Amino acid sequence: MSTCVFIQIRCRPGTTYKVAEAITLREIHSELYSTSGDYDLMMKLYIPSGQDVGVYINDNLLDIDGIERSLTTMTFKAF
Repeated sequence: MSTCVFIQIRCRPGTTYKVAEAITLREIHSELYSTSGDYDLMMKLYIPSGQDVGVYINDNLLDIDGIERSLTTMTFKAF
């Protein structure tokens, strides 16, 4: 069973659209939104079964140029 996580992404000024495009091209997300507040983007991502969450995010997302910071929220149960 895959693990659902939400990742908030802060981008360097002027790079939000480039970061969003790079994420979209990788086709790793379920949903991707532009947001207001401390972070610029929020994505919903399903981590494949058996994958380490931190390693998967690091290897598949955080190497995108323009990402300054991220905040990952793990989910445990759907109601």
